Amino acid sequence: MNLLRVGEFDADAETDVLVVGAGAAGLTAALSAHAMGVETLLLERDDTPTGSTSLSSGLVPAAGTRFQHALGIDDDGETFFADIIAKNGDQTDAARARRLAEVSAEAVEFLADAADVPFSVVEGFTYPGHSVLRMHGTPQRTGAELMGHLLPATERAAIPLVTSACVVTLAANGAGRILGVEVERPDGGRERIACQALILACGGFGANAGRVRAHIPSMTEALYFGHPGHRGDAVAWGEALGARLADLAGHQGHGSVAHPHGILITWAAMSEGGIQVNHDGIRFADESHGYSEHAAAVLAQPGGEAIAIFDARIAGIARQFEDFRNAEALGAVRVAADAAAIASLFALPEAALSETLAEVDALAVRGGRDAFGRTFSPRQRLTPPYLAVRVTGALFHTQGGLDTDPDARVLGADLRPLPNLFAAGGAARGVSGPHADGYLSGNGLLSAVGLGRIAGLAAGKRA
Repeated sequence: MNLLRVGEFDADAETDVLVVGAGAAGLTAALSAHAMGVETLLLERDDTPTGSTSLSSGLVPAAGTRFQHALGIDDDGETFFADIIAKNGDQTDAARARRLAEVSAEAVEFLADAADVPFSVVEGFTYPGHSVLRMHGTPQRTGAELMGHLLPATERAAIPLVTSACVVTLAANGAGRILGVEVERPDGGRERIACQALILACGGFGANAGRVRAHIPSMTEALYFGHPGHRGDAVAWGEALGARLADLAGHQGHGSVAHPHGILITWAAMSEGGIQVNHDGIRFADESHGYSEHAAAVLAQPGGEAIAIFDARIAGIARQFEDFRNAEALGAVRVAADAAAIASLFALPEAALSETLAEVDALAVRGGRDAFGRTFSPRQRLTPPYLAVRVTGALFHTQGGLDTDPDARVLGADLRPLPNLFAAGGAARGVSGPHADGYLSGNGLLSAVGLGRIAGLAAGKRA
């Protein structure tokens, strides 16, 4: 990625707001800027826009929405903000976190209205760290389905989307004002596009093995479950511009990806009473604390694997997610009558596994707490037949990047915003702080949709 320092920029075309990246962040930003009446152009590296959004469950946390109100759920931005801060141990910028929490309902309702996204609140269980039900998703609970609504919305709005357009150079003047970009096409041809404001929504650096090794060493050997185009372009441009980078060690991992099938197994399987054991048939961590930090715990086990065990009640909850139904259809989820059957299916020591299941059952009966600090509930007591699936830990996306102010303006090293550069989604610093355990469920799409909404409006005003 190159940075060109020039006084003037000779362009082939121009637009008011230019958005780099057509995932959920870029599409939300473009729709928001366009709604203000400014000319907006989207550039996408791939021939078909997908991004990490399409690989996710497509769930957006939002507080105080009309969808919650319809279910009688009492929630607001301040409650959401408190949950974010509690999860990351107050290790993020409070002003940005509060702004995202407060704008979350507006962003979700804007997409529901402007893009006809059929949001509903996920019911049946509360995601780790959230004090109320506030995860909003489409009927199939997939990111691909969410993208399937956002993309047609840009078409209806007549927002130009140029695919197979790889941005290779940013042009800026001496004061750091972005003048435009240079785009390379598949045939090697290049075009220059000038803009009044630029939004970087081109993802994080999860696909850049060198940066992952340098900033998130615990995920060096992890399965990468994000978009292959997320190579850290925004971070590289930020370094060249002298922008402030923050929380580069922050990331969203997941400790429950069916292996070797590569299908996400919803964490509801754990938070509703399920457990994980290693190849020795014993538990190794508190499965209720959050799926992001649990990825490293799974990877630390022999073979980097674990066996997730739950029951039919939990499977009934999990089946609202298409990924889980796909995992069942492909045979990743196995049914076992008892501990002996699980041991046989996954080559585990039967005596150790039986002892583990008996201990968990005894804890559930009395509502006891285990050595890891997890409290089991009688309501969540596992009952045979069991369901089990072999899983591994994965890196989904990075949470660090270009530092921004509450208006999504990229900050320089002196903490002053650059004149006309904005960032959203994986390109920007999230609100998880510098560690995986700061990731609150949905923080990725909160940064995508929330910062996308903020960046689109702010860039529209700037243009």
